[in-house]
Amino acid sequence: MSKNRDIRRLAMQVLYQADTTGVADREAILDGLDEEHDPADVRVAATDLALAAWAGHADADAAVAALTPEWPTHRQPPVDRAILRLAHHEMVTGRTPAKVAINEAVELSKHYASEHSPAFINGVLDKLARTITVTTPTPPTEADWLDDALSQASSVETSNVDPDDGEQETTESQ
Repeated sequence: MSKNRDIRRLAMQVLYQADTTGVADREAILDGLDEEHDPADVRVAATDLALAAWAGHADADAAVAALTPEWPTHRQPPVDRAILRLAHHEMVTGRTPAKVAINEAVELSKHYASEHSPAFINGVLDKLARTITVTTPTPPTEADWLDDALSQASSVETSNVDPDDGEQETTESQ
């Protein structure tokens, strides 16, 4: 399995755990993850991804509920909810292109959810992808970077040594 798939798989499991236990504490989650099967970088990345998705789970649930009024979130199996929340997060944040997020979600559902889940998840996420507008942040220009660096430099304390008496003066630039 690829590293990204491992991260996604573990993130889905962490989301499932957060949903069913109510525990969303990063350190508690990391302490509870199996060190034998997943390397530390995968565990950390998966936990961070899951917690970011968990932070937006209310938005994900609302978006899914609007598309599936006959299957509101509380009626969905917890594994399906976790997969949908993860894919929603990946699509909304632009972390993953929608087609890739949908494909990965369907693959997760084939391995971890019920036999009807892949079709349900595919249909919901396909509809959801059509409603999502990803806003990608504009990268800073060189001028923005320089202005930011200059503004930070002007607010830093500087130390000067008075050549007449050898004592150090501290001034704060504004």
